[in-house]
Amino acid sequence: MIKLQPGKYQRTIQSLWKWSIRGFIALVLYVLAVNYNFFWLFGGMPSLQELENPKSQLASVLISEDGVELTKYFRENRSPVEFEELSPNIINALMATEDARFAKHSGIDLRSTFRVVTSFGTAGGGSTITQQLAKNLFNTRSAESAEEGMEYKGLLMRIPKISTVIAKTKEWILAIRLESRYTKQEIMKMYLNEVEFGNNAYGIRVACKTYFSKEVGNVSVNEAATLIGMLQNPNLYDPRRRPEKCLIRRNTVLAQMVKYGYLPESEAQDLQNQAILLKFKVENHNTGLAPYFREAIKKQLLAIIEDLNQSRGDDEQLNLYTSGLKIHATLDSRMQQYAEESMREHMMAQQKKFYEHWKGRNPWVDEHMREIKGFLKDAMKRTDRYRQLMEEMDGDEDKVWEVLKKPVRMTVFSWQGEKDTTLSPLDSLNYYKRILNAGFMAMDPNNGHVKAWVGGINFKYFKYDHVRQSKRQPGSTFKPFVYASAIESDIVTPCDYVVDEPVTFGQEDGIMKSWTPQNSDGKYSYQSMSLRRAMARSINTVSAKLMKQLGPQKVAEFAHRVGITSPLNETPALCLGASEVSIFEQVDAYCSFVNEGYRIEPLLILSIEDKNGNELRRFETTTKQVMNKETAYKMVHMLQGAVLEPGGTAEGLRRYSCAQGNEIGAKTGTTSNYSDGWFMGVTQNLVGGVWVGGDDRSIHFRSISLGQGAKMAMPAYAMFMDKVYADPSLRIAGYKKGPFNKPDGVDINCYAAPSDSTQVQPPTVKPKDEDGFLN
Repeated sequence: MIKLQPGKYQRTIQSLWKWSIRGFIALVLYVLAVNYNFFWLFGGMPSLQELENPKSQLASVLISEDGVELTKYFRENRSPVEFEELSPNIINALMATEDARFAKHSGIDLRSTFRVVTSFGTAGGGSTITQQLAKNLFNTRSAESAEEGMEYKGLLMRIPKISTVIAKTKEWILAIRLESRYTKQEIMKMYLNEVEFGNNAYGIRVACKTYFSKEVGNVSVNEAATLIGMLQNPNLYDPRRRPEKCLIRRNTVLAQMVKYGYLPESEAQDLQNQAILLKFKVENHNTGLAPYFREAIKKQLLAIIEDLNQSRGDDEQLNLYTSGLKIHATLDSRMQQYAEESMREHMMAQQKKFYEHWKGRNPWVDEHMREIKGFLKDAMKRTDRYRQLMEEMDGDEDKVWEVLKKPVRMTVFSWQGEKDTTLSPLDSLNYYKRILNAGFMAMDPNNGHVKAWVGGINFKYFKYDHVRQSKRQPGSTFKPFVYASAIESDIVTPCDYVVDEPVTFGQEDGIMKSWTPQNSDGKYSYQSMSLRRAMARSINTVSAKLMKQLGPQKVAEFAHRVGITSPLNETPALCLGASEVSIFEQVDAYCSFVNEGYRIEPLLILSIEDKNGNELRRFETTTKQVMNKETAYKMVHMLQGAVLEPGGTAEGLRRYSCAQGNEIGAKTGTTSNYSDGWFMGVTQNLVGGVWVGGDDRSIHFRSISLGQGAKMAMPAYAMFMDKVYADPSLRIAGYKKGPFNKPDGVDINCYAAPSDSTQVQPPTVKPKDEDGFLN
């Protein structure tokens, strides 16, 4: 045994004491240097204001008028949760796994840190929940915070091992600061709102919905253990891609819960034998209700937010994807659901008919119904894929076509669900060109609120919006503007009689070559009929006669006044709907008939709030009288003729519930060669428009019995209205059957009618021309 002399012992103690003091002073100086970024060596630290208002990327939420979340706009899909909403299972699993002494320490758990140091890291991590929160909130290990422009990396942090030590020091400092400013519950809430769970799920609320389709308060012990177990490495423990590893990790969490008294061992054993039952549904911009509507208003939202930011000056700038805004839309989730269901049901049936109709033949034909040679190759040359390949291969067309004809694995759209298959890009184009598309919009004419918006058959595979982006010839659905212009000009009244006879336009009408419009059956009846019946039967010659009296300029001016914003060719063919317009414009314009002559601007957004619920801006629609009330009501009366008059093109609507005991008006439209099928429907509180056709005008049915608007488009509208009227909650909201508003002093009585003529009754016999309505 070696004995130290008293002098040596005393000197050793003094030496140790001296080095301890020096070490402590060095540690304090080091911490201060890190805290204040001495000589810019260590990188910046968050300010007091940032500590008190830590920023996370919060998804902005789009909410329907009836209070249902439609979607989120996000870069990181995150929705904050309050501590009180959390299931105890989540809290217990988190504490048992990540920080068992969370309630006892003040940000740094010295016992855990000492254990890690003495075991050289084999005894697990020493970071507390608060330290992990500091790391996630303030990006202590990243180069900089892009949002704030604050540099978190100093010169020394460019050195790998030293940077880790400095980052850890910052996390200790920040953890102590966070603990001094927030309660334990607030820290845990912030942590669970911040962490990532993979598959674009940020925060515990989104994770619960993504993996189990549950709210945070309803998850079971096993589900909570699965989610908390994923935090260590979301990719490694992804329950979809690595179920075995995820199961092992979940059972480890359950064992930790037993160890710290959160779970009885017997219960844990039973739970460990259970499989992980996922109800996985990842949220993205292709899923959920109203994807076309959401995309359509995104540009509008970005412009509004830019305007709001300019008025905010130096205040925190708003961002659609990160500021957690609450956007209240006019859309009604119930009507939107019914619209999507109706369009899906109708278009599935139409596509089946289309395939059968063209079986064994290619559906791309010219005006004489002859196949267009080289159609697919020409279509491929217009694609981005072709242009990109031509660039990559220096214009070598042979090599490009070699690639385009080579089969590859792909997933394609089908009405039976997505299908994995092997097709060449050219075969894929061949497949998609045969698919019909559609658009639908419904709007309340009394307040301008857009209630439903279906821009296509599937947003993931067909991004082009057929409500607002797409413009097609409206056919006979444009005729009401011709009739209304004539009525407004006192040229005719709904009770006047007109003759179905040829009308010829010549040089005096501004065209070089004479033109005599034909009816859809190519014949003239030479019958005399009321103006209402002529519009109901969509007699082309009568529209032409009115156009000849009015002139194209006057008709175009009227159409623009009531809501058509697209350029219109001021030629005689305008009377038959030869100029392209959108569903959005048509619905807007038809609303002015129902709204007593007032044009009301379509409204998509009601208000925008910040993440704290403070209203940033409220939106109101604008109204302008564009025709007198008498003309508007006369047009409503005229539109009802399509349903009520014998041979009316919308007579088939009477087979649906929506027309029983209800005043309803309509107009069908069919363009040349049946390229476009349109239907416009009006009631006292809803105006709807439907378009159906091929994305290429050369792709269509070959007969009017299949290609007319009454068959291609009307059923979708009718099914939608039937569903709306069948919903008690929508009836309470005011969307129910009833008469149109009739202005005082306006009386239309062209001929003796049954006393119950305002009530639509089912036809006593089937119309002889059921399969051949002319429009």
